[in-house]
Amino acid sequence: MSDIEAIGKRLMQLVERSKDMDALESARIAVLGKNGELTALLKTLGSMSPEERVEKGHKINLWKAAIIGTIEAQKTIFETATLQTRLATERVDMTLPAPDAPRGTIHPVSQVMDELAEIFADMGFAVAEGPEIEDDWHNFTALNIPETHPARAMHDTFYFPDDMARDGQKMVLRTHTSPVQIRTMTSQEPPIRIIAPGRVYRSDSDATHTPMFHQIEGLVIDKGIHLGHLKWTLETFLKAYFEREDVVLRLRPSYFPFTEPSVEVDVGYSVINGKRVIGGAEGWMEVLGSGMVHRKVIAACGLDPDVWQGFAFGTGVDRLAMLKYGMDDLRAFFDGDNRWLQHYGFNALDVPTLSGGVGA
Repeated sequence: MSDIEAIGKRLMQLVERSKDMDALESARIAVLGKNGELTALLKTLGSMSPEERVEKGHKINLWKAAIIGTIEAQKTIFETATLQTRLATERVDMTLPAPDAPRGTIHPVSQVMDELAEIFADMGFAVAEGPEIEDDWHNFTALNIPETHPARAMHDTFYFPDDMARDGQKMVLRTHTSPVQIRTMTSQEPPIRIIAPGRVYRSDSDATHTPMFHQIEGLVIDKGIHLGHLKWTLETFLKAYFEREDVVLRLRPSYFPFTEPSVEVDVGYSVINGKRVIGGAEGWMEVLGSGMVHRKVIAACGLDPDVWQGFAFGTGVDRLAMLKYGMDDLRAFFDGDNRWLQHYGFNALDVPTLSGGVGA
């Protein structure tokens, strides 16, 4: 213990002479390991007098801190050199051929969105979009759903905090794509013929409902529009989508605050091998909500309901995908399971066309 400075310098030189990571680790163990020289010096402090312990313990710990710092600095140098060597020598050959079978697949929801856009484009419909964070007026009030209207209970709405209100209007995650219809009617002159696909949000989750899902709505505003135009449009759409000519529709009276009269649309199905297949009329399944646009909605958008009439309809894109492609649980659409996507997904080069077919 008579020459702590000499011992410290010798141990420091042992660390500094290390040429690589292996040598540095060996030096660290020799100095600071369980049986290292510096560790042995620290163990002798217990047999010293209090005065010696203070004096010599301080010197030993100073050398320990200095040696640890040098080890860390050396380690950084070696790691940097190793990385630079790898960067200088490793190469990725970007000219290698791609796999025979592409790995990417189109999600069924994206595929169905493209199918619907193709079908309605053939009937003269344009695609309209709007914000997913919507104000209370566009999402409810303009659609004949005032604040005290019991129809608001039909939607399990996600509301934003009051301090996020805009122009005195509460903000919500839109519960349907109907606000896009309002924005279209207030921003362009009729005649109007649009579809509004997109994500919508409601606080609900089970095998046939998810908090976020996809919806498509259609709107026609023109002169002399009646319920027969609505039925023809929906019948033409469903025949093209399910790619069957034996699709049969049934319209049932219903209630929606933004349409009058309102109708639920059922499609006929047959049972084949124990499964429901769209086509025929062995049973009925609800697929759409629709109706003639309410006079109050037309007036709220600044149009004269005595001059302009129209119809609207809406359906869940995810549900249409389930019906057409035989899926059982809506929640699987959003699980991110690659096995499910490989099974139900579409080839990245498959583009729906009416001439070539809109389905798989």
